Amino acid sequence: MDKTLLAQLTAALNEEQVKLQAEINKISHKGVDGEVAIDFPSHGESEDENAAEVAEFSDNLSLESELEDGLKDIRSALKAIENGTYGKCKYCQNTIDVQRLLARPTSTSCIACKKTLTQEV
Repeated sequence: MDKTLLAQLTAALNEEQVKLQAEINKISHKGVDGEVAIDFPSHGESEDENAAEVAEFSDNLSLESELEDGLKDIRSALKAIENGTYGKCKYCQNTIDVQRLLARPTSTSCIACKKTLTQEV
């Protein structure tokens, strides 16, 4: 893979990693055991406010899970760059199209394998 393109993709991955971590930090904090703990919002004491707190907490749990999954994908992509395996399909070992990597730098499969996996063929 072209070094300029690889540097561009690495920068995009690092930038996205910073953004995702900032989003996680808005809704959670590190607990004493090092685990991420979602902050429980406090809107007041009325029944309506309590319901809003529970709904927001539930939304934040779901959001935190998605953000953590995104971070995991980014870290895997950065590790693949370090290992020299970035841009290779994990199923067929063919090179992933550059346009796919530019659109989704965390891609680990080529279009053909992805279509097969999602039964779009």
